Amino acid sequence: MSNFDIKEELKKLPSKPGVYIMRDENETIMYVGKAINLHNRVRSYFRNNIGRGPQIDQMVRQIARFEYIVTDSELEALVLENNLIKENSPRYNTLLKDDKTYPYIKVTVFEDYPRVLFSRLMKKDKSRYFGPFTSAAAVKDTIELINKIYGLRTCNRVLPRDIGADRPCLNYHMKQCCGPCTGAVPKEEYKKRVDKALDFLNGNYGVIIKDLEQKMNAASEELDFEAAAKYRDLLNSVKVVAQKQKMTDSSMEDKDIVAIASDDKDAVVQVFFVRDGRLIGREHFYMTHVSENPQAEILLNFVKQFYAGTPFIPRELMLPESIEDMEIIEQWLTQRKGSRVYITVPERGQKEKLMELATQNAQLILSKDKERIKREEGRTIGAVKEIENLLGIKGLERMEAYDISNISGFANVGSMVVYEKGKPKKSDYRKFRIKSVAGPDDYACMHEVLTRRLLHGIEEKHDLEVRDIDAQYGSFTKFPDLILMDGGRGQVNICLQVLDELGISIPVCGMVKDDNHRTRGLYYNNVELPIDTRSEGFKLITRIQDEAHRFAIEYHRSLRSKAQVKSSLDDIPGIGPARRKALMKHFKSIDDIKNASVEELAQIPEIPENAAKQIYEFFHQ
Repeated sequence: MSNFDIKEELKKLPSKPGVYIMRDENETIMYVGKAINLHNRVRSYFRNNIGRGPQIDQMVRQIARFEYIVTDSELEALVLENNLIKENSPRYNTLLKDDKTYPYIKVTVFEDYPRVLFSRLMKKDKSRYFGPFTSAAAVKDTIELINKIYGLRTCNRVLPRDIGADRPCLNYHMKQCCGPCTGAVPKEEYKKRVDKALDFLNGNYGVIIKDLEQKMNAASEELDFEAAAKYRDLLNSVKVVAQKQKMTDSSMEDKDIVAIASDDKDAVVQVFFVRDGRLIGREHFYMTHVSENPQAEILLNFVKQFYAGTPFIPRELMLPESIEDMEIIEQWLTQRKGSRVYITVPERGQKEKLMELATQNAQLILSKDKERIKREEGRTIGAVKEIENLLGIKGLERMEAYDISNISGFANVGSMVVYEKGKPKKSDYRKFRIKSVAGPDDYACMHEVLTRRLLHGIEEKHDLEVRDIDAQYGSFTKFPDLILMDGGRGQVNICLQVLDELGISIPVCGMVKDDNHRTRGLYYNNVELPIDTRSEGFKLITRIQDEAHRFAIEYHRSLRSKAQVKSSLDDIPGIGPARRKALMKHFKSIDDIKNASVEELAQIPEIPENAAKQIYEFFHQ
């Protein structure tokens, strides 16, 4: 890399289509681009150019070397560019933040007795696929509804091979499956049910609505109100599904309507999915690294990245404005789909109204998201700033809080919870089983917990330094910027004593509680500081205090329950872990074991008669 001469390498660039890759001095890929002419495009980055934008200027200053891949056509360059961006996520490329896979309804029409299934992939397996849909829950509800109406099977049995090989499943007895596995349903009759289900999935709801209405009325006339209620519920479910599948136009074609809203930092792309002329759903996507890029460029990057990954390509793609390389992208999408794909920019009529609606949705999502982020920052970073101002300290990022839990000195335990930038960092939570304190002495317990935590951090850091490993990989090496104690002067003094013994300087603050065990203020530097109970800082302190208390109590409860089981069963001669497990599995509770006779105890295979007698005698001495 040190021998790479940019000026010399620029002279060698071919005047052919291809992909170029910009790398920094650490060999990290910063940017991937496509070019019709590599010679002209790559050289343009190194000219004194006005209007190129500060982001590109910043990138150019970091380029240590570049490389390129020549392709036979611009279309091949487009595909290769997409693959490289997806694989490397370069810092200066506009990226689609999306890891979704969209669900389909799959009908296994190639089987003798087809099933209607949920699928995340569309394969070439002779099945019929419907979708993609944006809501997995809606797909599952629709499949459940179809199976209930037409009584289709959901099992994995291979039919007709397995007909009569086993008992029918619960769905058959609940009358939710017609039971082809019993042999009572001819293949032709089952096929009629599947054909009706396919009509339903194709949007032909009128026939099934009429059929269900007739069955409901007939059952009502025969005073079979239970059956009538069942048909009524199914009818309502079908109407709900039909209502969701409203017609958007009369063309009965598949199309995606793509709109965008952006500001100087973020961009949201909204997509309306229209299938067979019906609006089946919508989805929004976030684009990162947009910087000062124009909307047309953000749209271009979205179209390339999104449609490189989605398994379904619509016949028409509607955009709010023209993008670069539209003809090449049309050609690429056509190849992916296997039939003609059109990219259009609607200017009037119903299509333009749909585009306006999608744009409004994108703007709404962008503004709501900013409000959500603003509120979240107020609850976290803003709350931390309030605590900083109250205590008069700076650089407050990591806070640790401690609590002790016991019942009359039984099973003393301690908890440590960690908050970073106002958010819980549960991976750093720790629990301590007190070793040196036998009775109910919270101060002594806290002294042990703090000493063990801080000593562990010192020793771990030293060990990592000896082994020349970055200290960030140690779980205890990162000390807090503030220690919060679940109490006032007494708890704070215990913490300060431990810090003094270990030669460590960390601010310590006590969470002072009122008579109702609610935080009323903070004890810091021998002064109780009042705090506004309506402030975000107070709410954060309360959350931290509650979390430390919860974590300690949960640990104590788990130890207590284990100790209770052990004291009741493991003290019986001849009863080890295996027999204890068998007893609890069979009787469910200690009281049931106490009340069992010798004969009932001996019924358990793991418990021989002599052990059953010992158990009985233990509880009835």
